[in-house]
This record gives sequence, C-alpha cells and structure tokens, in this order.
Amino acid sequence: MSEFNGKKVLITGGASGIGKTMGRLALSRQAELVIWDIDQVKINATIAEFSTKGNVSAYCVDVSSPEQVKIFADKVKKEIGQIDILINNAGIVRGKFFNEHNHDDITKTMFVNTLAPMYITLEFLPEMIHRKSGHICNIASLAGLISNPKMSVYAASKWAVIGWSDSVRLEMKQLNTNIHVTTVNPYYINTGMFDGVKSRIPLLKTEKVAHAIIRAIEKDKTFLSMPWSMRFIRLCQGLFGVRGFDAIVGNMVGVYKTMEHFSGHNK
Repeated sequence: MSEFNGKKVLITGGASGIGKTMGRLALSRQAELVIWDIDQVKINATIAEFSTKGNVSAYCVDVSSPEQVKIFADKVKKEIGQIDILINNAGIVRGKFFNEHNHDDITKTMFVNTLAPMYITLEFLPEMIHRKSGHICNIASLAGLISNPKMSVYAASKWAVIGWSDSVRLEMKQLNTNIHVTTVNPYYINTGMFDGVKSRIPLLKTEKVAHAIIRAIEKDKTFLSMPWSMRFIRLCQGLFGVRGFDAIVGNMVGVYKTMEHFSGHNK
C-alpha cells in the first residue's frame, strides 16, 4: 500500500483539471504537495485556493524542455527534498487529421506526453531505488489502446507511454526495488481539454477520475482503465479482429466519430 500521509507528492499539470483535483485529495491525506505547471496564472490561483489545506509548493515549468525539467528537478530536491510519489499528468492534444499536422504539433505532443514523463521520472527514480521506496503514476489514455481519427499523434504519444510505463513496472519488480508503477488509461474527461467531443459513452467526471487515480495509487494497482467496460478492449480486439473491432467500436459505438467537432480549450 502506498500511503500519502507525510509523503512528498509531485504532480505535473497540477494547476488545473484532474491534476489540481488530485493535488487537493493528496493534501486531504496530509501529503506535502509539489505542483509543476506551465500556466503561472493558474498556479497562483491554485496556491491561493490550497493555502489553508496544507503544505504546497509550485513551480512554473515547461515540461517539454529537457533543460527546464533538469533545472526544476534540482530545485525541488534542494528546496523540498526527494519525491515519494510522482504523478506524470501533464498532457496536450492537437485534434486534427495527421496530414494537417506540422512539425511543431508532432514535436510538442511527443515531448509533453511521452518524453517529459521519461525525463522527469529519470530525475527522481534513482533516489527512489536507493531508498527502495516510491510510487510512479503515469496518466496515459484509452487513446493508447484504441486508434482514433484526428488523434493519430496523440494516440502515438499515449501508446508509447503505456509501453514505457509498464516496462518500468516490470524492471522495478525484477530489480526488487519495492517501487510501484501505476498506468492510468481514462476515456475522455470533461476538463475542457476535449471540448467539442461528441460521444455516446458519457465523458468522465474530473472528480471521479481523480478519486479513482488516488485510490489506485494507494492500492498499488498496476493498471487503471476508465470506465470499467474499457478493461475489455484488448480482449475484444483479439476476439473480433481489426474489421470486427472497427465495425463494433467505430460504427456501432461511434468512437471513431467522437473527434469530428473537437475544439479543445478555448484560449
């Protein structure tokens, strides 16, 4: 079991959405919270809101920059100490057909969604291994299990996260480190990141997702997929094959049309 009480918890993308909600839940469990976010205005608002809830520190970090990741990881170690629970939550999505992407779209998405969790984990994992204690939680996506139109680069970034995250889990087990790794694969969440999405499957509620993730960490769960029915994706892909899966999920359930009216955050 991974206890939050008295532990130092770092959450990337922690000033809004499920990151912010998970931070509030961590504080309610008497954890010391460290927030990384790229939006200083949201950081200020979150710090003000959480000021009476517990010990909170925040840093304005662009996690797509390896240089900033290194600089601010060193600052956290010096000013806060070693991290006990790392939640790699920051993410972006560019909802368009692949041929409409430019190099910046691809590079930014892969850096934020895929490379940043690796870089950040690499900064804090060695000390966790030394202490034989720690928990890493990586927020992937069901897009890492289901191909979807207008999500090609996003899906690629999340497929990579799932493969990397679960491989690290196995490595930590083989090395007998007592470090737990949880990979989270949620459906669309109503945080604003996927504004415009039209789905027959209801979008997940931020509060419910955050609670589920925190409980998964506490219980040292390996995988968390939401909603529960999505746990059978791989089974269905194996049973029905590509054409059958496309017909059922893409046409009958309508997943392949969910991004047709995507707008994302209004900024």
